[in-house]
Amino acid sequence: MELLIKILSRLPLKSLYRLSDYVIYPLMYYAVRYRRTIVRKNMRQSFPDKSADEIRQIEKRFYHHFSDVLMEIAWNYRASNEEVKQHMVFENTDEMEQWTQGKKGVILMLGHMGNWEWLPVLQQYIKDPSLQEYNVYRRLKNTNANRLILSMRERRSGANTSIEKNDLVRRIIAMSHTEQRFVLGLISDQKVSPRNAYHWTEFLHQDTSFLGGGEVLARKLDLVVVYLHIREVSRGYYRARFEQLTLNAPQTEKGEITELFARTLEKNILEQPHLWLWSHNRWKWKRNDQ
Repeated sequence: MELLIKILSRLPLKSLYRLSDYVIYPLMYYAVRYRRTIVRKNMRQSFPDKSADEIRQIEKRFYHHFSDVLMEIAWNYRASNEEVKQHMVFENTDEMEQWTQGKKGVILMLGHMGNWEWLPVLQQYIKDPSLQEYNVYRRLKNTNANRLILSMRERRSGANTSIEKNDLVRRIIAMSHTEQRFVLGLISDQKVSPRNAYHWTEFLHQDTSFLGGGEVLARKLDLVVVYLHIREVSRGYYRARFEQLTLNAPQTEKGEITELFARTLEKNILEQPHLWLWSHNRWKWKRNDQ
């Protein structure tokens, strides 16, 4: 895998997009039919008012976008921070930094929208030297792939800025006793089993479970909670805007922050549905499953 990425990373992004158009997308959508059953089921249940033709158009756009993301990840291997910043623009970083004044840090909640592998370039936009961006990740089963992805992320945000989810609480508590302030990026739309569900709500017309790690940390440590709204302005060019969910997490009720996140993410998805990662089996479990 690493060798293939190294080879592809030598190509300009325009050439990689041609590869996406004429090789990756047709192979994934028509030949391999990668998770087509799951994707179509997810979309049908999420868009009950759309016709079969409308859903098929969104489906094709999703697979085309997903093919582009794979090529962008390969390009990311050699791209400089300045090159990535041209493609991933954070619009109101100054405003986000102002919200952190007097606080230990920010919980930055987001979904699998756009190209999430370009998000660590956020550190290059932050002006406050006391504010460090960290990303929470789930360890990949393939050791080499895990090492490769982490190395690309930490090229953007700095060494030791990727926190494995099982180590999250220890690292955050440790940082809370230092002068280090942080922006903690949490992709919070993963599949959640009923036994691990913190909050249930209707999301895209379906009963859906959500993890509560971001909310729990924010309420316990009095952290600002922000949503990162991502939109695509043209092929391979994204704009990200910080939207405040709460400045006073300890004063919120249990589940309130997670509900705000669900509603904000849902709105973001409905604006450009092809940008979301429809191929994960998000609704595998129901509320009463054991």
